[in-house]
Amino acid sequence: MLFDSHVAILLDTAVGLVNALTDGHQGSRPYTAPRGDALPAAIEEVLPGGVTVSMDEALYLASTTLKVRRVFEAMEAGREDDAAAVVNALIISTGARPQLDRAPGEPWQVHFHGADDSISVGWSAGFASALTLAIGSDLGGRLGVCRAEPCDRVYVDSSRNAVRQFCSRSCQSRVKAAAFRARMSSGSGPV
Repeated sequence: MLFDSHVAILLDTAVGLVNALTDGHQGSRPYTAPRGDALPAAIEEVLPGGVTVSMDEALYLASTTLKVRRVFEAMEAGREDDAAAVVNALIISTGARPQLDRAPGEPWQVHFHGADDSISVGWSAGFASALTLAIGSDLGGRLGVCRAEPCDRVYVDSSRNAVRQFCSRSCQSRVKAAAFRARMSSGSGPV
């Protein structure tokens, strides 16, 4: 296992929000993120636990998501210093702190909390903490941006050999099919 289960949940949720709340391309199609009244519902679809998100919380999380996207983009481009600066600013702004919590019948676990108990600050602090743990270890290179042009969705590489390059199997298949067609049209044949 690469990340402990709590960190993995935080990173997966961060990926889900970045991909849902930032404009760009999803696969080969332009993607426009939800705005206005549609924003809270889009966030509620991604956050685990069936939470209800107010418009203020949604706007806060949307702002955090833009910063998290910058972290993934910086790591993909090999700009670790830039990624660390964004994460450090998130840690400070959210008041992120570790805390031991335990569900009934479960062992103690490290969770991350923010300066207040709101959904938006709490999740933002968790994202900042999880990104800190990834970048501050040898796992920062597992934060990626899809390499299938023009897609720009993000992912966390949880493969054993750290070989993931795409946000989805769809993007991976699209790139492989295009490479195959290019080889066939150049007369190289199947390889």
